[in-house]
Amino acid sequence: AEMALAIGMGLVGTVLASFGLFLLHSSSTVTGGTAGLALLLSYALPVPFGAIFVAVNLPFLIAAISRKGLDFTLRTLLAIAVLTALTALHTAVVPPLTLPPLYAALLGNVLAGVGLLILFRHRASLGGFNIVGLIMQERRGIPAGYVQLVLDLMVLLASLIVLPLPLVAVSALGAVVLNVAIALNHRADRYTGW
Repeated sequence: AEMALAIGMGLVGTVLASFGLFLLHSSSTVTGGTAGLALLLSYALPVPFGAIFVAVNLPFLIAAISRKGLDFTLRTLLAIAVLTALTALHTAVVPPLTLPPLYAALLGNVLAGVGLLILFRHRASLGGFNIVGLIMQERRGIPAGYVQLVLDLMVLLASLIVLPLPLVAVSALGAVVLNVAIALNHRADRYTGW
């Protein structure tokens, strides 16, 4: 029963995060992390988001095996695969959206942040910077959200190469919202789930 709950909640978290990324992609904004890096590269290269997202996450998954264990790594790999499939599904099923970038960046990052919190609390992530943030929180006591925020800001700075400054500024605001929500809510004294 507990495993079924973890799988179900992991699916809910992944659905929320994937739709958040879909909103970001629909408005040509980005976020941080490997998802943001994959979005950014998908704007610059003729390669689908999903393929880039999986490729960017591989080195982090290798690190996760030794630092977070096989169970966490397998859950994360499953979440990455489901997110990749759902992102493609959203693109195929939902008609093209015209959203104001500020709205899309804020709502997309809130959805992605809630999705990540659900995954974190059920011993999974979406790979990449999430893994680094969780390791730093566990080993050094630095909140995962703040670690991710620094790494995310580096991705957002790199996005200036591809995106205009107003979209990068809106994207940065969304990334701050996502990471502050994680920093305030993903703490050892809160619910940690199965």
